[in-house]
Amino acid sequence: MPLFAAGLAAFCVYFAMYAFRKPVMAVAFADQAPLWQLLDYKATLILAQAVGYALSKMVGVKVVAEHRADRRARLILSLIGAAWLALLGFALLPAWAGPLCLFLNGLPLGMIWGLVFRYLEGRRVSEMLAAMLTASFILSSGATRTAGALLVQHGLSPFWMPAVTGLVFAPVLVAALAVLARTPPPDAADRAARGTRVAMDGPARRAYVRAHALPLALLILGYTLLTGLRDFRDNFAAEIWGDLGNGAPAAMFSITEVPVTIVVLIGMAMLATIRSNLRALLAIHGAILFGALALGGATLLFRLGWIGPVAWTVWIGIGIYSAYAPFSAVLFDRMMALGKSPGNAGFLIYLADSFGYAGSVALMLLRELADNRAPWLGFFTSATLTTALMLGGGATVSGLWFWRRFSLHK
Repeated sequence: MPLFAAGLAAFCVYFAMYAFRKPVMAVAFADQAPLWQLLDYKATLILAQAVGYALSKMVGVKVVAEHRADRRARLILSLIGAAWLALLGFALLPAWAGPLCLFLNGLPLGMIWGLVFRYLEGRRVSEMLAAMLTASFILSSGATRTAGALLVQHGLSPFWMPAVTGLVFAPVLVAALAVLARTPPPDAADRAARGTRVAMDGPARRAYVRAHALPLALLILGYTLLTGLRDFRDNFAAEIWGDLGNGAPAAMFSITEVPVTIVVLIGMAMLATIRSNLRALLAIHGAILFGALALGGATLLFRLGWIGPVAWTVWIGIGIYSAYAPFSAVLFDRMMALGKSPGNAGFLIYLADSFGYAGSVALMLLRELADNRAPWLGFFTSATLTTALMLGGGATVSGLWFWRRFSLHK
């Protein structure tokens, strides 16, 4: 029961964190003129927040890997508080200052995932706990955008809405963090099964990367494209639905994510039944490959007119999160467990994320600077097919590398 409570608390903390990040995406800001006569105002806001978030991931490679556990809860609360102050600035300052405020909002939030997951990693039931945590970011993006859209529909200014949405979810955040902070460390049986989890200094991090350079490079390349695709889908869902000819009602942001969450969480929970770290790691590579096939297959079927917009949207969600969810937690936890060398998965998660969110920024810039009048839907489907190809190829080669190096027959 204590670990179930930890998983539930982690879910609530990260769910509530999204209320400080995603609600701004629910508003088109169509009445705002393009900044510098070049970039769409909303795209500029999203790009600025993404740049801050990407920089946060780069800083997090060191902070998450090295921070002291006894100060973790205080650090989480301080970072989210700083993000809310930036949203308050978004409400109070002129519209031209909005991108700066969103940059400052994203800058602290990128470290929250790793700090929360550090409470859960290195346990025999880490997959179950990670599944609960993963459910938070699949559901919270749609749910918090729905909350923000409803506040605007009831008359709240789009500029005040993000700060108010954060306040609505703040009590959940504080209460859940108090529970999470009481999580006991991994016990002796956990350490025997998954290795000892400790802080990693610079030399330890570099040594691990050198020893696993090929699979890490391939996996991170695929993850970079996948993160860009995921964020583009999240940030411009309203515009994509508009191109589909179905202006999305507020509830649509949440409804289409429910089947996605069910499929992905069942798959992640099943990984907890695999005791062998190598078999589990290969199964995770299989999940990533399945995600790539779902992305490519669904998009081809949609282009041919064989499936409709809602079915395509659901399958794209399944494809993205079947691959993305393992990267966010269990892939690197099992990689660390396989070698049994002291360290922590948070370092690997943030190494991947630092590239992943740079890819997110690059994809948005590509769309805006290449031709920001091009249809959102056409750009998204092309990016989906490219991601499916690169992600699937990289996962296949990486899985073969691990199988040959750590074969059960050795």
